[in-house]
Amino acid sequence: MTLRLRASLTRRDFQLSIDITLPLEGVSALFGPSGSGKTTLLRIIAGLERTRDAQVYFGDQCWQHGRVFVPLHRRRIGLVFQEHSLLPHLSVHGNLAYGYNRTPTAERRLHLPEVAEMLGLTELLARPVDQLSGGERQRVSLGRALLISPQLLLLDEPLSALDTASRREIMPFLARMAEQSSVPIIMVSHAPDEVTRLADRVAFIRAGTIERIESLRATLSRPDSPLFEDNGATSLLEGELGPVNRHGLRPLGLPAAQLWVYSDEPVGKRLRLRVLARDVSLALALPQQISIQNQLAVTIATITRLDEQRCLVACHMADGQLLLSEVTPWSAERLGLQPGLKLYALVKSVALLL
Repeated sequence: MTLRLRASLTRRDFQLSIDITLPLEGVSALFGPSGSGKTTLLRIIAGLERTRDAQVYFGDQCWQHGRVFVPLHRRRIGLVFQEHSLLPHLSVHGNLAYGYNRTPTAERRLHLPEVAEMLGLTELLARPVDQLSGGERQRVSLGRALLISPQLLLLDEPLSALDTASRREIMPFLARMAEQSSVPIIMVSHAPDEVTRLADRVAFIRAGTIERIESLRATLSRPDSPLFEDNGATSLLEGELGPVNRHGLRPLGLPAAQLWVYSDEPVGKRLRLRVLARDVSLALALPQQISIQNQLAVTIATITRLDEQRCLVACHMADGQLLLSEVTPWSAERLGLQPGLKLYALVKSVALLL
C-alpha cells in the first residue's frame, strides 16, 4: 500500500511542486533545510492545508481529488507537532484516554496499557502533566496520537523543541514505537541523527521540490549524502543483542562481525547502531595490547577523496554490512589502501551510538 501525493502551491517567494509515492510501512523521513516545504507537505497530507488541484490517495482511499476532500477527523491520522498540546487539567492517563475513548470500539487496535508500556509511561499515569519534563510530555503526546489507532502517524519535528538531554531520553522510545506500533509514520526532520536512528527511507526536499527518495541504507552508502553535512559520514549497523558480560558490555551481531556495546535492551533484541566514520580507524594487522575491543575484519570496497584532507573508505564487514572510515590521504597512501584489500577496522565501544 502507498501514499500518493501530487500538489503545487505558490506563495510570495515560495513555490511547492510535489509528485511522490511513499510506501506505507515503517518510517519515511522528509529531510531538508528550514523553509524547504516539509511542514507544508505534511499539512497537505493531513488535510490541514487545502490546496487547489491537489491529489492525495491513501492506498485506495481518496482523501483529496477534484471536489473530493476528506477532513482530518475522517482520515484517522495521528499528529504530533514540535510543541505538545496536552490538556493541562488532565493527568497522563486522562490525556492518553482522551483520544482512545473517542475512537469507535471496532477501530481500536492499540490499547492504553500496551502504549503506556511502549513509551515508558506506566509509572507516570497518575501524574499531572504540568509535573512532567519536556521529554515526558512529548512521550504522552506520542501515546495520545497512537491511541486513536491511526492509519497514519505524522510527526512534525517532534524533538526540535527539546534540549539535548530530553532528545537523548526520548529517542529510544520513538525507535521502539516505530518498531512495535505497526503504524506507518511520516516524520519531518532537519536533524541527520534523528533520521539515521529512526527512518527506513528518506525523501530529500529542497526549495519545495523532492530531489530524491531512497532507502536509508542507500543514502548512507553515498559519500555526498546530505545526511553527512553536520557530523560527517555515518555507518548504520544492525544486529541481535547477546547477554551481558562481567564488564557490562553486550555482543551485537554475528561472531565474525561482532561489536561490543552498552545496552539495557533484552537478549535477542535487534538494535540499530550509528558509527561516525571519523571514529573508525584502520590497521593492516590485528593490533595487540590495545584498549579498543571492537576489532573487525573488513574488505575495502571503495575509496573516495572528499577533499585535500580526507578520504572516505567504505569497507564490507564479514556479515556484508558497510562500515565507513574517514582517514587522511597520507594515511591512505602510507597503508597502501585500495579496493579489495583485507584489513581491520577499530571502533571504540563508547563511539557506538544507539
